[in-house]
Amino acid sequence: QVQLVESGGGLVQAGGSLRLSCAASGRTFSIDAMSWFRQAPGKAREFVAALRWSGANTYYADSVKGRFTISRDNAKNTVYLQMDSLKPEDTAVYKCGAATQYSSRMSYYTLKEKYDSWGQGTQVTVSS
Repeated sequence: QVQLVESGGGLVQAGGSLRLSCAASGRTFSIDAMSWFRQAPGKAREFVAALRWSGANTYYADSVKGRFTISRDNAKNTVYLQMDSLKPEDTAVYKCGAATQYSSRMSYYTLKEKYDSWGQGTQVTVSS
């Protein structure tokens, strides 16, 4: 089992930046990919960004492409989400997930059902 703990959320004005962190522990050797999803009130959980744990592949939702960057520090077993040019519509609870099933297609990791572990989430609020 993999345990995930997110941090770094907060309140920011539109156009500002935040960096989220997701620290993994436990059976981290079993992770194939990690991702960030978000869920706004009254909406379904949606994919934001994914990263292959042992390589350089990344994948982004169209709504965040060019504004958000996913990265990792393997020595710290931590994944980051750098969020720039934030918009009010980015307001949501952000959760990281860990997937242990390999797929050669990064689009596979846009599906929340493919994840085995989730963090508790961190709130991001963007004011206009």
